[in-house]
Amino acid sequence: MKLETGNSTLFLDCGGRRLNLSRPAVMGILNVTPDSFSDGGVFLSPEKAVAQALRMVEEGADIIDIGGESTRPGAQPVPAQQEIDRVIPVIEMLHGRISQPISIDTCKPEVMRAAVAAGAGFINDVRAMRTEGALETVAELDVPVCLMHMQGEPRTMQDNPRYADVVGAVRDFLEERRDVCMNAGIPAARIVIDPGFGFGKTLEHNLELLRGLKTLQSLGAPILAGLSRKSLIGKALGLPVERRLHASVALAVMAVQNGARIVRVHDVGPTAEALRMLSVVYPDIDEGGSLP
Repeated sequence: MKLETGNSTLFLDCGGRRLNLSRPAVMGILNVTPDSFSDGGVFLSPEKAVAQALRMVEEGADIIDIGGESTRPGAQPVPAQQEIDRVIPVIEMLHGRISQPISIDTCKPEVMRAAVAAGAGFINDVRAMRTEGALETVAELDVPVCLMHMQGEPRTMQDNPRYADVVGAVRDFLEERRDVCMNAGIPAARIVIDPGFGFGKTLEHNLELLRGLKTLQSLGAPILAGLSRKSLIGKALGLPVERRLHASVALAVMAVQNGARIVRVHDVGPTAEALRMLSVVYPDIDEGGSLP
C-alpha cells in the first residue's frame, strides 16, 4: 500500500482500489445493526444493505463504510462472531458490484481479518488500534486504517466528558496513536485520523474541535470527519434525527473548509453536491488544502 502524490493528486490504496483524496471524498455510512442511532434496523438484511450501498455509490460515494456494531452513546458491545455474521455477507455481495473501496467499521481483529478477506480495503477503528491484537492484525493486512479519538467507552462516553483543551487533547492522542501504529509496522502512509466528533464530547467540545480542526493537519495524515445527523445538531438547533439533513451538509462543508479530506455521511447525494460546489468556488480545496 502506498500514498501517491504528484500532479496535484493524492490517492490512498485500499486493498488495490484507489480512494482519491485530491478532492474531498465522501464516505457513505452503511449500518447493518439493529440499534444505530439514526438508521438502526433499516438495512439489516444483506439485500437491503447492498441496495442502499448501490444508491450511495450512484449518488457519489467514494467509499462505503460498513458497520455491524453500534457505537452510539450507551451502545452495548456485540460478540465478534455476531458482527462477522452481519457484515461479511454484505461485503461479499457488494465487492463484485462496485469499484469503490469498502471500509469495515470495527475495532475487533477477528472482524478486520474476515472483512478484508471478503473484500474490504480500509479499516475504520473507533478505538484507534487499542484492542488487543489490532495493531499486529492491521500491520499484516496491509490496508489503510483510520484512528479515531474517543474519551471513555460508547456505553459511558457522554456521562461527563471533560477537557482542559479539547483540540490539544485530541491532537496529542492521535499523535501518540499514530506513533504507536508506526512502531508496530503500520506505515504513516496508511494512517488516517478522525477527531471523533460526538465521542466523549459535549456540544461546546464538538464546536471547538470543528473550529480548530486545521490544527490536526500538522500530524501529516488525512483527516476524516463524521458529523452526519449527530446529537450536536439536536442540541444546537433542537432538531430530531430525521430533520438533520441540512445541518449535516453544512457541517460537512465546514469540516472540509477546515482541512478534512474525508467526510463520513448518511446523506451522500446532497453532501457530494455541496462539496462539488465548494470545489468550484474554491479550487484550492482540490489541491489538498483548506481555506485560510
